[in-house]
Amino acid sequence: MTQEAAHSFQPAASGSSARSSSIGFIRRHMREYGILLALIVIMVFFQFMTGGILLKPINLTNLVLQNSYIIIMALGMLLVIVAGHIDLSVGSVLGFVGALAAVMIVQWQMNYVLAAVLCLGVGGVIGAAQGYWVAYWRIPSFIVTLAGMLVFKGLSLWLLAGQSVGPFPGSFQLLSSGFVPDIFGVGKPNAFALLLGVLVAAAILFFAFRSRMRNRAGGHDDEPAAFFYAKNLVFAGAILYLAYLLATFRGLPNVLIVMALLIGIYSFVTSKTTVGRRIYAMGGNEKATKLSGINTERLTFLTFVNMGVLAALAGLVFAARLNTATPKAGLGFELDVIAAVFIGGASMSGGVGTIVGAVIGAFIMGVMNNGMSILGIGIDYQQVIKGLVLLVAVIFDVYNKNKG
Repeated sequence: MTQEAAHSFQPAASGSSARSSSIGFIRRHMREYGILLALIVIMVFFQFMTGGILLKPINLTNLVLQNSYIIIMALGMLLVIVAGHIDLSVGSVLGFVGALAAVMIVQWQMNYVLAAVLCLGVGGVIGAAQGYWVAYWRIPSFIVTLAGMLVFKGLSLWLLAGQSVGPFPGSFQLLSSGFVPDIFGVGKPNAFALLLGVLVAAAILFFAFRSRMRNRAGGHDDEPAAFFYAKNLVFAGAILYLAYLLATFRGLPNVLIVMALLIGIYSFVTSKTTVGRRIYAMGGNEKATKLSGINTERLTFLTFVNMGVLAALAGLVFAARLNTATPKAGLGFELDVIAAVFIGGASMSGGVGTIVGAVIGAFIMGVMNNGMSILGIGIDYQQVIKGLVLLVAVIFDVYNKNKG
């Protein structure tokens, strides 16, 4: 009887262990799953409230174009925040680089490719100038980049003489407003866009399974199978669905390809390279990282250089989309970028955050802006709602940290 009783209790014990393991996993990874769930809920809400307008192909395309420069800058801002710093100048740098591009291309008749390369170089120099004071002189990044925000806002006004400059050549506008052509010549739906969607979804599943196999072989895979399959199938399914919707309109925007490449590159750098791991280590504990022999000053310097280049790229994309450079370009963009990174799960104290989280955070902000605009909600209420969402995200971060 004793053996029978013991056998009868084994399944229950096993089920209890599985449940406790799942609950523990959810608690440890509340950021990642919480932010993904939040994006899904917000999209479903606005899809219902707007009568299906949110996910119409034309609106979806506009959503991508409207948020492209925010996402590009969020990739760089994530590294800056993970390293334990902040950059308040990105909006002004975006506006300044857009103004510089307009002067070069429109007024000086410079080749747009050469002008774009020079503008990216200027962005890198701006990032290096700010990073130098932060890294080697230990001046707080808040002060340095606040000064940069004022300086480059003033330089934009001076460069444009207070006037808008444009329009840009059509070939330059393609950076933001162009679409990848259907090389198969099918038309609608765009067969090339569908093929790319299938390839990307398949690649995500392949690398996810390969990573899981490696983790299990190493004995440090704690993700329950149900969560693993659900997460990756949702990602792959969403990519296929979005690719289909875009294919039925004009195909994949050029800037979406640029964003996808950048997301892939930065995801690899942050998770698979020594530099990425060192940035996270520095943000978690700079003194311990320095004592281990890592040049933390150089890492900090490079994160700001990287931020400057991405802000310059975002400036080119924004100018191409607007088809003109204006003195007020980039006004308040730094707040949207910082909010996207924090909503995406980055920690205020550094050392925590993911590229995917920052992108999801940017899309949450973008979907909210787009959805509220479609519903006719005033800009005053939009600002209030976005502020409350950011506050909730930060409170959630602090609560998790204190609980841990």
